[in-house]
Amino acid sequence: MPLTSGARINTNVAAMNALQSLNAINRDLGMHQERLATGKRINTAADDPSGYVISKKMEGRIRSMNSALDNVGDAQSTYGVAEGAYQKVADLLVQIKEKQTRFINGAFGADEKDAIATEIQALASEIDDIVSTTKFNGVSLLDGEYSESFQVGEGSTETFTVSFSASVSSASLLGTAAGSITSANVSGLTVDTGLGTVNSSIGTIGASLNRLSAKEANLNTAITNTEAAKSRIFDADIAKEQIKAAKLQILQQTSTSMLAQANTSPQVFLSLFR
Repeated sequence: MPLTSGARINTNVAAMNALQSLNAINRDLGMHQERLATGKRINTAADDPSGYVISKKMEGRIRSMNSALDNVGDAQSTYGVAEGAYQKVADLLVQIKEKQTRFINGAFGADEKDAIATEIQALASEIDDIVSTTKFNGVSLLDGEYSESFQVGEGSTETFTVSFSASVSSASLLGTAAGSITSANVSGLTVDTGLGTVNSSIGTIGASLNRLSAKEANLNTAITNTEAAKSRIFDADIAKEQIKAAKLQILQQTSTSMLAQANTSPQVFLSLFR
């Protein structure tokens, strides 16, 4: 910074130096005030080019993992809907088994056995109704064809497949379709086999839900840690910024005062003409 010397008034070097300092102080003060106003240390790429790039990359990871977390929740909800339906089907099969056992009774006549067969037929029809009405977002879950992938991580290859391959219609579980059940074939219904199929599906759902819970916890931990890392780079330390802003505000006042004094200092030479 040049220093003024001699009695030259055409160029006020002292005032120019004071103005330069004041401009620099105003620029820095504006930057710290913007950080205090936004809470961000990096408001433009010029504030910290490498930090800006790193923080944006972290932001992308965080948003991707949050979406994956939503996908995990949807997969859990899908399993929840299917599990509820499987449990109801299992309850119906238990009732059918009870009726089937009651059916083989030498004290019953044809009318009693027909009544039991009719009751079993109604229970089997209810199983078919459950299969046809169990849907998630309009998609059937228990028709034996549902198999969909959910992205449960940051990468597109980190997927989890939700599938319900077991057929749980009355025909597949009992060996006879609901509409064909009569007193003539009640004894041959494969209730135990059907119950085993449904219970196996419920067990698979339980194991899958445990895996999804683990993925959910892992994603939450990763999101929190990445948010913390991004905050250290991107967010402003309000206390430090306030200290710097207070110092600059004082310097702004002293610089303004010095600029005013420098502007008037050449006037001393007027005394030479009196």
